[in-house]
Amino acid sequence: MAPSTMRAPWRSLIAMFLVVAALVGGLAAATTWRGGSWTPQLGLDLEGGTQMILQPQVREGERVNQEQLAQAVDIMRARVDGQGVAEAEVSTLGDNVVVAVPGTMTKAQEEALRQSSQMRFRPVLAAQPAAVPTPAPTGGATPAPTGATPAPTGTATPRSSVGTGAPTSGAATRAPAATPSAGVTNSGGSMTAGVPAATTPPVATPALTPTPSRAATPSRAATPSGAATPAPSGAPGANADGTPKITDAVRADPKQLVAAATSEAWLTPQWQQRLIAYDCANAPAYNPATEDPNQPSIACDAQGTAKYLLGPSVLSGDQLADASSGLATNQQGQPTGGYVVNLKMAGGAATSAYATISGAMVSLPEPRNQLAVVLDNSIVSAPYFRSAITDGNAQIEGNFSAEESTELANQLKFGALPISFTVQSTETISPTIGGDQLRLGLIAGAVGLLLVVLYSLFQYRALGLVTVASLLIVAALTYLCLALLGWGYNLRLTMAGVTGAIVAIGTTADSFIVYFERVRDEVREGRRLEAAVQTGWDRAKRTILISDGVNFLAAAVLYVLASSNVRGFAFMLMLTTILDVLVTFLFTHPLLSLLSRTRFFGEGHKWSGFDRKTLGAKVRYMGRGRLMTAEPARRTGGMEGARS
Repeated sequence: MAPSTMRAPWRSLIAMFLVVAALVGGLAAATTWRGGSWTPQLGLDLEGGTQMILQPQVREGERVNQEQLAQAVDIMRARVDGQGVAEAEVSTLGDNVVVAVPGTMTKAQEEALRQSSQMRFRPVLAAQPAAVPTPAPTGGATPAPTGATPAPTGTATPRSSVGTGAPTSGAATRAPAATPSAGVTNSGGSMTAGVPAATTPPVATPALTPTPSRAATPSRAATPSGAATPAPSGAPGANADGTPKITDAVRADPKQLVAAATSEAWLTPQWQQRLIAYDCANAPAYNPATEDPNQPSIACDAQGTAKYLLGPSVLSGDQLADASSGLATNQQGQPTGGYVVNLKMAGGAATSAYATISGAMVSLPEPRNQLAVVLDNSIVSAPYFRSAITDGNAQIEGNFSAEESTELANQLKFGALPISFTVQSTETISPTIGGDQLRLGLIAGAVGLLLVVLYSLFQYRALGLVTVASLLIVAALTYLCLALLGWGYNLRLTMAGVTGAIVAIGTTADSFIVYFERVRDEVREGRRLEAAVQTGWDRAKRTILISDGVNFLAAAVLYVLASSNVRGFAFMLMLTTILDVLVTFLFTHPLLSLLSRTRFFGEGHKWSGFDRKTLGAKVRYMGRGRLMTAEPARRTGGMEGARS
């Protein structure tokens, strides 16, 4: 046998050893220096945890809308999952929301739940393509002035700024930019004084998926030039770095607030460097507890193609009463074939503030005439003003399809729900029932494993020990993966996951049975064991890969479509399926290849599992690694039928 063939099993076994050593070493390092644990984290049903009942707070005289409450539950679940809390349960109980998380609920998690459905309106101070953090000006374009964030210039892209028809009296209309910057997309379109749409379709169930970008953001040629300027006139004081100080008195005066929020003074070198360094692909998870509405922030559009430096918040989500999609109309009220998103501000104070803000921003240079709608630090839309909006009714225009306009309206409407929550009660959930389930589950798993071991030893004699060793390797890898994922991603083992692990015992053993039976079939056909192992493996590995591929696909579909603890079951099936393939290729087959070269297995000892008499193969050696199977004579003259 060639030396390379002799070394191949050892290389595979060494690779398997290195995988185990890497997992053990990683877990040891995490436990020693990073607060990890040698034991997997347990889910809510096994460990217990904290249950908090939240009571919605609405305006006087209003009732809780069940559709709004369901949307709030979705937002809460997304926020809790975003903070790394696996297997949390968020549900409704009457008009209240019940949140249960494993272990102890942190203050940040509690604040995130209290402040669900919060949305802010922030003016755009600067914009950049997300994929090009430090572009250089091209051609004869004017270099970006000091204090402004540069953006590359390129081919002009038409801006979505079709008017709604009847202009507001006395309103200044701003034309689209002639040379928008290349690669920077605008999440919305233009914003104009509102003319009611002729037809407004019913609002569909809100979808939190992001809307496509519509058009390009204006070029930096229009960005204000010069270094940072002092605080705006009329603002009572400034911070040490010259940026406006937004106090309660400033917030009470919309004129002062918009002047401070849109000031060039925010374009300090520090904020510009933050914008350049900001990575949309690896943006930190949103934490409402750390958001300061009186300071600028950096956010990306929903597609992650553009990043924005945003000024302090000038409006909050509860000042938006409604958002709906509708048909765009001309001055005569006739549909033009496009779609718009209609906005309606809530009450006289919000309408007056919006009029002041739009009137001040419409005359600003681009992109500072854009007002971004920010939900969970993601920009839903960033339209620019074409005119001052004095009646509180606005329209966002762009090349929307019916689905896109409805989707954007839902994001604005349900992101702006004026629902906050107060903690009605907090209590600790006992893990007693979960502990009983875990004990019974482990007993069931042990019984199942024992039955598989007994069957393997009965059916395959000493060969069954290979099955036992392989199952132990799979169990060890599963344990290490659960412990590491629990530390790194807060993965928690639930009773559903334990059930998935028990089911995986049978599916894993099935791979070994397929392989062993293929090898035994080759032995029955008259091959020596060493040759039968290689031939049987070539045939069995395709069956194993197809079988495991089907199992993985079914588990993946279940994981995507299911919810709550069922996902734990599906995840465990996916994990054990991957480990089954790994162990079969790097441990089971190499080990059997080495054993086939031993005298005990190679000569077919009666306890080896390859006894030719037990397998029903009557053979005699013919040389060159071939065996002939002698069959009874069928014709006169003692002729033998032979097959190789």
